[in-house]
Amino acid sequence: MAKNLVIVESPAKAKTIEKFLGKEYKVESSFGHIADLPKKELGVDVDAGFKPKYVVSSDKKDVVKKLKQLAKKADTVWLASDEDREGEAIAWHLAETLDLDKKNTKRIVFHEITKNAILKAIENPREINYDLVNAQQARRVLDRLVGYELSPVLWRKVKGGLSAGRVQSVSVRLIVEREREVRAFEPTASFRVDAVFKTVEGKGFKAKLPSNLQNKKEAEEFLQQNKGASYKVADLTKKPAKKSPAPPFTTSTLQQEAARKLYFSVGKTMNMAQRLYEAGLITYMRTDSVNLSEQAKEGAEKEIKSAYGSDFHKARNYKSKAKGAQEAHEAIRPTDFSKHTVNAERDQQRLYELIWKRAIASQMSEARLERTNVKIEADTHDKVFTANGEMITFEGFLKVYLEGTDDEDQEQDGLLPTMKIGESLLNQGIKATERFTRPPSRFTEASLVKRLEELGIGRPSTYAPTISTIINRNYVEKGTVDGVERKYAQLTLKNDTVKETELSEMVGSDKGKLVPTDIGMVVNDFLVNHFGKILDYNFTAKVEQDFDEIAEGGEKWTEVMSEFYDEFHPIVTDVAENAERETGERILGTHPDSGKTVSVRLGKFGPMVQVGTVEDEEKPQFASLAPDQNLSTITFEEALDLFQLPKVLGEYKGEEVAVNIGRFGPYVRYGEKFVSLDKGEAPLSVDIDRALELIEEKEKADAPIYEYENLPVQKGKGRFGPYLKWNNMFINVNKKYDFDNLSDQDIVQLIEEKKQKEIDKIIHHWKEEGITVEKARWGRSVIKKGRIKIELPKTVDAKKMTLDKVNALIEKETAKKKKSTKKKVTKKKTAKKK
Repeated sequence: MAKNLVIVESPAKAKTIEKFLGKEYKVESSFGHIADLPKKELGVDVDAGFKPKYVVSSDKKDVVKKLKQLAKKADTVWLASDEDREGEAIAWHLAETLDLDKKNTKRIVFHEITKNAILKAIENPREINYDLVNAQQARRVLDRLVGYELSPVLWRKVKGGLSAGRVQSVSVRLIVEREREVRAFEPTASFRVDAVFKTVEGKGFKAKLPSNLQNKKEAEEFLQQNKGASYKVADLTKKPAKKSPAPPFTTSTLQQEAARKLYFSVGKTMNMAQRLYEAGLITYMRTDSVNLSEQAKEGAEKEIKSAYGSDFHKARNYKSKAKGAQEAHEAIRPTDFSKHTVNAERDQQRLYELIWKRAIASQMSEARLERTNVKIEADTHDKVFTANGEMITFEGFLKVYLEGTDDEDQEQDGLLPTMKIGESLLNQGIKATERFTRPPSRFTEASLVKRLEELGIGRPSTYAPTISTIINRNYVEKGTVDGVERKYAQLTLKNDTVKETELSEMVGSDKGKLVPTDIGMVVNDFLVNHFGKILDYNFTAKVEQDFDEIAEGGEKWTEVMSEFYDEFHPIVTDVAENAERETGERILGTHPDSGKTVSVRLGKFGPMVQVGTVEDEEKPQFASLAPDQNLSTITFEEALDLFQLPKVLGEYKGEEVAVNIGRFGPYVRYGEKFVSLDKGEAPLSVDIDRALELIEEKEKADAPIYEYENLPVQKGKGRFGPYLKWNNMFINVNKKYDFDNLSDQDIVQLIEEKKQKEIDKIIHHWKEEGITVEKARWGRSVIKKGRIKIELPKTVDAKKMTLDKVNALIEKETAKKKKSTKKKVTKKKTAKKK
């Protein structure tokens, strides 16, 4: 039996560490936190100094049992969870729950999972840092208090099933305020003037007027002034310039750059980085420091000199600008700079290469440039054209890496031909193009992270879960609108003739951007109106500073809680008792026929239009908003149109054909079948001819393309791409197949592969009982019996499960559902009695 037990958070980390330690060490995983606040109660004793009640979650009981047995047999237990506050809390929970003897327990931390780092950590153990533990407890308890007290208020005053959170609600506020800025924005037009010139040697280049012209009349007059004009170089300056590399990645800058260059979501970036860290390929990925260790700088220097030459190396030190940054930590970097790439799945490989380039570039020489500015004058007016060029004289760090930018309008300066002052130039044409001012940009995941960091809200570990939470709660969604067409004018002067052209562009796209939903906006307005301090940016940043001070031993966490709660709780009580219900209601007008009030508001099942009020003799009428409509922008006419749906259009093969709007958008229904309208197609514009066209397309698409084992094979395109349907199975068709030209052999191969996958998924199959245990996503397993599905935690070895054990879990699940149903029925009966 191993004398030493090392406990880490993840199996992947355990596997990597085990390679570096001898037979006397056994490395086991706790699978993250083993204890947390209970799910179905507050779990904080406010009157006893905010004492938290920690419980071992049901899916961790087997893990705890196993770790207890191993710990009893080991001479020394090494708690090797991550070096941040969450990691320290995990170590503390392990020590408490496993009842570890302090004399035989050692806490070790390391910034990278390499042999040297692990051995060095074992040589330098320490005790659990209770300041870090208390900082984590403070965050967990404060967030529980906010969520647990605010959510019931939202249920009563806005809509059932809602929830609130400290950092999440502030993030939603940022997105809502930006959306309102975008909607309130009024674009103004001006004319940008661009020209193309040629030198006497025939080399062309572009130039422009430094300032736009105010209107079309001014633009036309200017072009007229350029008829028959002669041009020359009035001034030419060349200046040497330098570009310095960006510092190595912190958590937030990695998330931003991976979004710009790799199009990764924040969550995906953190998932890929976690796996690279656990494989020992990069340093710890939750950090707000830009420091590099001396050892790292030496490694970078060696690789730069070897790969590019000594001229390309320049040692650099960076200091973080982030509020509360922990400079003792290190930036994200490769553990071995000699590895330019790694053998991993493609997305991990791409992220690793980005990290490697950024880290190595941070220790490289500046790029040396020559910037050229040319001024061009005409003999017919006093306006001056300018052209800017940039030439790299020494690549420096640009040989490896250039930081991305969020500025969509940024133009890269090109190379200019050789010219001299006084030289004549030939004009090849001048264009005056109508341009409009742009509204503020909606947040992307990456730019939201950047803004939160600038405000000092949240910390590296909170950004990804915060964004996924507000999307999952349906407060925010990723935009899907391509934009609307806008016309603009372009005036062109060529061969002394001015010509006007009307062009068009798409504007207002929110594709991939974070857009608040109606529920998000209503909840935000309610919270801002009644809990302004909780959602105040400075207050939220101040709370983060308090957590930092607790971590440094400068504050008592219970005092921070007390100060917060003494002010917060009375406001919650007052709002719960006295605040008006918030529905985001807007009165749109009066119905032209009935004279009743037409309004929009948030209802039980989402945003809706209402005609009439509860005070009227007749019951009000209701209609749901379409997915692309929202409470704050729907017009009176659009609201009334919704009451024309569902609209019967005619018949098809004896079945009624109607058009309507459903949960997933507008559709045509015939009999029991549904056909979605094309994107952007208005349901009220659909007539019977268009409906029949859609139905025939659908039937053609649904027609069998092949028969396999006496069963039809159909093909279609869904949310997740092209697929085949056979024997009630949906089979994804990947890019290696030509979906439009599938051969019989392709179809058979796809079906056989799917059948084999289904067979491989089965771990147990008790046919008589109708029970299976199957592999599920993310390394988990699932029990299935009829409509019952029970997902098993990763910690359960499904292969060792017996029928008795499975039946016991099914009985437990069935009893739980019966109890839940009984409660609902009792509640309904009570409501009726009232």
